[in-house]
Amino acid sequence: MSSSDDDESRSYISKYTNPDLFQTFANFLKNEEQEEVESSRVPKIPRRTIRRNHVEAAHRLFSHYFAPQPVFPTDYFRRRFRMPKDMFIRICRDIYNFNGVQPLPDHFQYFQLTPSDCVGRPGFNIFQKCTSAIRQLAYGCHGDQLDEYLEMAESISYLCLTNFCKCIIQLYNEQYLRRPTQQDVERIIARHLEVHGFPGMLGSIDCMHWGWRNYPVAWQGHYTRGDKGHPTFMLEVAASYDLWLWHAYFGLAGSNNDINVLNESDLFDQLLENKAPQLDFTVNGEQFTKVF
Repeated sequence: MSSSDDDESRSYISKYTNPDLFQTFANFLKNEEQEEVESSRVPKIPRRTIRRNHVEAAHRLFSHYFAPQPVFPTDYFRRRFRMPKDMFIRICRDIYNFNGVQPLPDHFQYFQLTPSDCVGRPGFNIFQKCTSAIRQLAYGCHGDQLDEYLEMAESISYLCLTNFCKCIIQLYNEQYLRRPTQQDVERIIARHLEVHGFPGMLGSIDCMHWGWRNYPVAWQGHYTRGDKGHPTFMLEVAASYDLWLWHAYFGLAGSNNDINVLNESDLFDQLLENKAPQLDFTVNGEQFTKVF
């Protein structure tokens, strides 16, 4: 570009533009360059870090429920954990002392080991982990809701719940979730007759709905009932007075009700195959010889 062209450009800029506007724009570019230089000196953190105090949360939980003189009495524990305190302690002890399978499954190792983090702080103990799992089961709450009290992140809460369920199934499945034997039937029937005055009563059966969030749209009508308003699975359970589950059947379409769900479950299979326990009792003048 010739000198005459430069002179014409400067003449044009000075004649048709505001010099203050150019100065403002120049200052803006200068500030941006300065901010880029300063930001490059600060180390970049890939994610947010929440400083949680695991030890303080452990002391708080212990003082609230497990200390010799706890803040909250046993009836508070029963209401908030949906179980007696001695049952909770028994579950924790059984999980912690389990060594029936070698090598030890990962879900038992998760509760039995309390590793420290990279700076030497102790991790969550078994009481914190079991409390997180049971609170989620008892209230159906989101894992993040327990963060303020247990100082536990959402991902850890879900990990506690998953491993806790695996431990419970492996520990108590054969004892508490099975078909009743002849001795079980006689004991339960006698107890119900004594307490309720109803002969031949083994237990109560009921169904509950579990919400299904990630359902296929094509199946929405099959799994939705009018009173629920959203797709659900159904769980059918038969339990006796002492809370033993003698029957559980899960996965039925939520459009069923408590009556027609019996058409799909295997509750009466033993009765139809003539394998049900023998028991003689009379109801309304009619004699019965089978349970279920």
